[in-house]
Amino acid sequence: MELLKDFTKKYLKKNVPDLRSGDVVKIHQKIKEGAKERVQVFEGIVIKVHNKTDLNSTFTVRRVAYGVGIEKTFPMHSPTIIKIEKVKSIKMRRSRLYFLRDVVGKRAKKRKEFKELGIWEEPEAEKELEKIEEEKAKEAEEKEARKEAEEKELEKKFAETRGESKAEEIVAEKDMVIEENKTANKDDSNVKKEVEEEKN
Repeated sequence: MELLKDFTKKYLKKNVPDLRSGDVVKIHQKIKEGAKERVQVFEGIVIKVHNKTDLNSTFTVRRVAYGVGIEKTFPMHSPTIIKIEKVKSIKMRRSRLYFLRDVVGKRAKKRKEFKELGIWEEPEAEKELEKIEEEKAKEAEEKEARKEAEEKELEKKFAETRGESKAEEIVAEKDMVIEENKTANKDDSNVKKEVEEEKN
């Protein structure tokens, strides 16, 4: 038994949150989607805390979203949980708040609420958050660079199309000038003919 405790000791969190049933908390959980990582926040009321001292300790958080009750059970010492924020605490006489599943409306609200703000965060979790922020900033920079490159390509294409259109306009103008000259020459020859006829 002692060997097992020694083995699991390195996986225990140093900054363990002191949660009780009735606490309204925000859970910041790291979620991996393919190559990307993001932090998802789940806010709700703690309805059960199981086995606080052991590695297998868990707590269940319940929230109501769009009229549908959602419950999530989180391992207390999970490395994916980066931060836990206590928003407020509601005084409860029970350790298991399963009755909230059947309670709707005003009956679900309790009057005796205490604002006991608290944040539990691991130093390694802070590094993880910084890493995620750096990755996000890097992605944003890459996106901006790609956008600039695309804009440059579009400007180049527009310049090429403008050059072609200008060349076409110049050719059309030259053709018009040539036609005008031809018509002018024709008119001059007609005038000359008329003058010669009058002289004769």
